[in-house]
Amino acid sequence: MNSKQDVTSSYQDAPTRTVSAGGVDFAYRELGPKTGVPVVFLTHLAAVLDNWDPRVVDGIAAHHRVIAFDNRGVGASTGTTPKSIQAMAADAVTFIRALGLTKVDLLGFSMGGMIAQVIAQTEPDLVRKLIIAGTGPAGGEGIKNVTRISNLDTVRALLTLQDPKQFLFFTRTANGKRAGKEFLARLKERKNNRDKSIAPRAYVAQLKAIHRWGLEKPSDLSVIHQPVLVANGDHDRMVPTKNTHDLARRLPDSELVIYPDAGHGGIFQFHDRFVAKALEFLAR
Repeated sequence: MNSKQDVTSSYQDAPTRTVSAGGVDFAYRELGPKTGVPVVFLTHLAAVLDNWDPRVVDGIAAHHRVIAFDNRGVGASTGTTPKSIQAMAADAVTFIRALGLTKVDLLGFSMGGMIAQVIAQTEPDLVRKLIIAGTGPAGGEGIKNVTRISNLDTVRALLTLQDPKQFLFFTRTANGKRAGKEFLARLKERKNNRDKSIAPRAYVAQLKAIHRWGLEKPSDLSVIHQPVLVANGDHDRMVPTKNTHDLARRLPDSELVIYPDAGHGGIFQFHDRFVAKALEFLAR
């Protein structure tokens, strides 16, 4: 079973599997080499397995085992979506342990970066390194406005027959508009066995969780001793970029990367640079 053919190298071809734990059937995909510490991807508001940029997944999977999954009640995973980031983090830990993993790296984008922070605080022995992008700390500036901004941009998208992510993730400059179109095209590369899109009830629960996170008292991030790579675009409307600077300041062992003329989806706009940086960070 160790022949090269058994290693999936492209996210487009990775089969969707399930693992059952805590009364939930978690849907997930994995690819890359079977050795070393796996990188578990934690995704954003409203996202399912098909919302990960294949360039980012494949780029990291060229050197690491990568595992992406649908949290409880999302996409093809069963159960009811929690209304707090802390409960989502507990579910993520349940999933990770169900795979028999005892040490992981976490890559959390947006809401996933909030979940990653909680996992590092509640299960420090489980986490080796963190990469968090387009995210902010509990009580971070402007996070409580995510619902309003998401709703506004969803209406804008409907009126202009575009995907809301074009507005939410990218700047309105020529570079940003082009990067958004390219990103959305990449999300459609997988043709077979695509995931179910998020149910409206699950989306509303996630919005509530993010809103609560934005209203929380700031937590003590100095307890997170793992190395953390913190990234964002310089014009994030969803989770204002000053939160990224705040995280980098408050995490004891952090490195900050800010991409120019980029929004919330800066790591997707600059996927080549981000993947190279992430690989270098994980290899240290």
